[in-house]
Amino acid sequence: MPSARSARESRPDRRPGAAPRRPRAVPSPRRKPAIRWDRLGRTALLCVFCGVLLLYVHPLLSMWSTRAEAQKRHADVVRLQAQQRALARREKALRDPHELELAARRLGMVRTGEKAYVVSGLPGGAR
Repeated sequence: MPSARSARESRPDRRPGAAPRRPRAVPSPRRKPAIRWDRLGRTALLCVFCGVLLLYVHPLLSMWSTRAEAQKRHADVVRLQAQQRALARREKALRDPHELELAARRLGMVRTGEKAYVVSGLPGGAR
């Protein structure tokens, strides 16, 4: 059997006067690079983004709780203002001598020199 080199040299497709061909290198399986820089960059960017988001969490929670507290305080102020107006009206009414006498009579008071009578057993019930 002839050698592999002589068989290659005797091929008819070879041009006369051409340099001998170098044997082809067997392609080795492609090795993946040890570090995937694109993936590492995306991961680092994602970590930085998450870190920035975490920095915003506490101020946002604080802002929401402050807003809720302000709404509660505002409702308290409105309620107290209404109560203050009612008390001011009541004070003005009690400065009137006639209103003062009516309030005292409702409490069961009598004027000096008057006699209090209590009537009981009426058919309409006690008031």
